[in-house]
Amino acid sequence: MTGPPMDTARRIGDAVTRWVAGLDQDQRSRAVFPFETDERFVWDYRPGSRRGLALADMTDPQRTAAMAIVDAAMSRRGAEEVRSIIALEPILGELERRSGRTGIRRDPERYWFAVFGDPGGPAPWSWRIGGHHVAVHSTLAEDRVLGTAPSFLGANPATVPDGPQAGRRAIDGEERLARELLASLSVAQRRLAIVDPVAPPDILSGNGRRADPRDVPTGVRHDQLEPAQQTALEGLIRHYVERSHRDIAGAEWERIRDAGLGSVSFAWAGPDTAGRGHYYAIRGPSLLVEYDNTQNGANHIHSVWRDLANDWGEDLLREHYAADHRVP
Repeated sequence: MTGPPMDTARRIGDAVTRWVAGLDQDQRSRAVFPFETDERFVWDYRPGSRRGLALADMTDPQRTAAMAIVDAAMSRRGAEEVRSIIALEPILGELERRSGRTGIRRDPERYWFAVFGDPGGPAPWSWRIGGHHVAVHSTLAEDRVLGTAPSFLGANPATVPDGPQAGRRAIDGEERLARELLASLSVAQRRLAIVDPVAPPDILSGNGRRADPRDVPTGVRHDQLEPAQQTALEGLIRHYVERSHRDIAGAEWERIRDAGLGSVSFAWAGPDTAGRGHYYAIRGPSLLVEYDNTQNGANHIHSVWRDLANDWGEDLLREHYAADHRVP
């Protein structure tokens, strides 16, 4: 069974254990679930309540301990992006009030943490953070991180339009790197890559337990690109994977590379002019990335990475159970 170095998984486990230990009995009853429950596969990037324990229902030390889990599991960039996305909620709320839109509560404390199983025991377990535009988790067993997909980050506004933080972007590389790749394509390559003059209104694969890639377009393949373009496509894929801690990201990238890069494709929909609604998808044997920026005047990002074989760590969990001679 493959996975990143044990130290990384132990760091995550220690962070989760410290957070759970600091909760009272009522908080713990809301935060901790059995590992073998369908709730573990629930994820959503839209506004609304989640199961688990919200930042709003934690003390300051408990919030600090909760965010330490994010720091342990994610890269420095990824953890900063999560914090930046959360910090957009009051900015979005003010923009909506100015436009006369009311009814949706925008609150940076409406982000929920949950733990599935026992991080101190030998059996598989996982943790997650969920809220508007953040859906991040890790699945672990035997001091190994088995999976970190699905991984969703979004931003509204993508670029803060005015005020003290005007011009600020919570997440940036998803668009910038894709535009650089698109700009490098030849006329013939663009004919393959640009699949529709109009971008879809949102990601197409949904937010179910398993991704449905049937409606996700394919475009120009990795093996149809020049070497520098291949490197650019790989860099875009790695940008998604590298939301996680570098050790986890390294193991995830090995899985993607070992599955074969030749048939991995890059498809674009919508105009290539900045500020207009656009979308792209990256599809491979085990890989699915989708990015969409069409809403709110093309100032509202959704971006997701799915592992078609190992979402929720299920592929590596099967290996774990088989090695342990148990039926999952």
